[in-house]
Amino acid sequence: MRLSRKADYALRVMFTLVDGWGQGPVSMTTLAKTNDVPKRFLEHIMLDLKSKGWVESSPGRAGGYFLAVPPEEITLGQIVRHFDGILAPVGCVSLSDPQPCSQSASCRFRRVMLEIRNLTARHMDTATLAQVAGGQPVAETELLKLGFTGGGGI
Repeated sequence: MRLSRKADYALRVMFTLVDGWGQGPVSMTTLAKTNDVPKRFLEHIMLDLKSKGWVESSPGRAGGYFLAVPPEEITLGQIVRHFDGILAPVGCVSLSDPQPCSQSASCRFRRVMLEIRNLTARHMDTATLAQVAGGQPVAETELLKLGFTGGGGI
């Protein structure tokens, strides 16, 4: 699974709003600068988030955006699916957008892709914004801990 830039930016912004939960609106300029997101692109993302009912806005000089739903009620899976559609690594194991494959009856790796889809969906659908916001950022040294350094594309 690879997040689109739009989903990545949406998640960044949502965590900024979680950090400011209950403290009033955050301006579009602050959201763009804090998350290194082009303001024009962010405007479209914020409209999408607002259409889902996850954020609200307040007009005026002191206006901006704020969460409309408690962070315990929004999962990463919901946000990623809204922007990217599916969590499946390949179309032949997708539930929401299944893609036919001429090799599905004899494919040797389809089961692994199905397991990856199930693990990813389970994890993303139980990870609320509140839970994830309470964690620590990943340190660079952690990226090498699993011992997968010999694999290309990881």
